[in-house]
Amino acid sequence: MADVLLEVCVEDPNGLAAAVAGGADRIELCSGLALGGLTPSDGLMAAAAMCPIPVYAMIRPRAGDFAYRDAEIDVMIDDIGAARRHGLQGVVFGAIDGGGRLHETQLRRLFRAAAGMGATLHRAFDLLTCDVEEGVEQAVALGFERILTSGRAPSAAQGLPALLRALARASGRISIMPGGGLTPDMIARFLALAPASEIHASCSAEAEEGDLRVRSFGFGRGMRRFTDERLVRRLKDAMRAPGPAGAAHRMGIRDGGL
Repeated sequence: MADVLLEVCVEDPNGLAAAVAGGADRIELCSGLALGGLTPSDGLMAAAAMCPIPVYAMIRPRAGDFAYRDAEIDVMIDDIGAARRHGLQGVVFGAIDGGGRLHETQLRRLFRAAAGMGATLHRAFDLLTCDVEEGVEQAVALGFERILTSGRAPSAAQGLPALLRALARASGRISIMPGGGLTPDMIARFLALAPASEIHASCSAEAEEGDLRVRSFGFGRGMRRFTDERLVRRLKDAMRAPGPAGAAHRMGIRDGGL
């Protein structure tokens, strides 16, 4: 498992520094990680451009679903342009049509804007109502490099059966990047079952807001999450460890859980 790549999602300059210092191989740059990730600011993109590892910017104009109006696609196209201007290596986006499939017309517009850049299909994939295999085929045909997915479940461990179907259908034509709840304590067991070439994680910890005034004015929620350099390093180290041998039930896996 030494060659498995670790992508870490971050939302601020401190997170960038922690992810790099901890040994991340790639950054997914976002704002609003508590909402699943939104488009980062222009200034954060500029700061990320100085990173020594590849950075992919989330292109998601708002929280909620992934059914977009054309005006929202226009904003996403402009945001892709900002990522390009700052020299970021790629972008992360997705859009769903009224039939629960990838919105090919809108996504082709986004691909034209991102020509020459890498492109990841984000977890909009997990909300598709078509078969996993059909979603993979759509993503391949559109030209995505990879699909970030938890296997259509709240966590990648719970979504293991769908992840295995996606990996089988991808057959090396597109990377299937599991993400969602992957921790150092279980990653070796997970990768022994789902032989992905890259994984995605937040590697975040929680800390209490120290200033009561921040909470009283509504500027904070009492607790905040931050990218933890130690967790990044622990996860990266655990990914290099050999997974246990034997059948799934010997690893404590039941119904797709770990």
